[in-house]
Amino acid sequence: MTKIKKIMITAAASFIGLGIAGLFTFAWTLSTNVMHPKYTCSEEHFIYCGDPSQLDLAFDDIAFKSADGTDLSGWYIPAQASDKTVIFVHGHGADRHEGMRWFKAVHGAGFNILVFDLRNSGANAQTFSTMGYFEREDVVAAVDYLYRQKAIYSIGIFGTSMGAATSIMAMQADPRIDAGVFEAGWANLEDLYAEIIQQYVGLPSFPLLPLTTWILEQRTGMDMAVLNPEDMLADIAPRPVFIIHCSGDKLVGLSHGERNYAAAKQPKEYWQSPCETHARAWQSDPQYIEQRVTHYFSEYL
Repeated sequence: MTKIKKIMITAAASFIGLGIAGLFTFAWTLSTNVMHPKYTCSEEHFIYCGDPSQLDLAFDDIAFKSADGTDLSGWYIPAQASDKTVIFVHGHGADRHEGMRWFKAVHGAGFNILVFDLRNSGANAQTFSTMGYFEREDVVAAVDYLYRQKAIYSIGIFGTSMGAATSIMAMQADPRIDAGVFEAGWANLEDLYAEIIQQYVGLPSFPLLPLTTWILEQRTGMDMAVLNPEDMLADIAPRPVFIIHCSGDKLVGLSHGERNYAAAKQPKEYWQSPCETHARAWQSDPQYIEQRVTHYFSEYL
């Protein structure tokens, strides 16, 4: 009997060890997917995958550095005799092309455009992504560029998905950003990851989420607890915010847009777009939403 018990204990220990190893491996893989997203420019989503000349817009290639020395590249699209600029900030696994579908309308309304690749994206050096933790400093660097290189002091921002969360964090920290449009952003990143694990992986969020969070923080230096825009939106007032979210968003659910809007103080605007795919509000009704966005920036910049 003693020998059988020893065999059973050894087998149980081996099974538990394999389970822990498997859980750790899975969590490591999830953290890798966050740090190193795969990207291909899809015209179905981005509409345009060339440069602004595809829209008959003249532009300059620009480069600047984030506070930690990270090199960033982008485009500057000047509007005639304009002292107002809108910065476009793309999402996770995307690059500067994500905002191009908005350029024609925004530029036509009289705004200069600055659009750039966040770290680990587009034409920049491949490092790792941090869901806005370090990327918010890239946004602040873009504002610095406008102040120092272009003498532009009236600045709006348009962020999509991770770019929305990143832009909210940057706007809360930097009073030089006067107005923000935020499409398809999450309210709380850990809540979002819990929803993704349950919906797409089919597992309970515990213990996979805490382990993945810990691994991400150890590998990148990010702090997941501070990546929650709903905790920051109230601090932006009295500067205005405009929240946009697809009603049928299957990746970042509509509840996140509703939570962000509820957290913001006046002046604020909201549009629940009748779209079923993440971050495709423009595709749902280009004429309507272009008019609203350009009117918003015209009013507040």
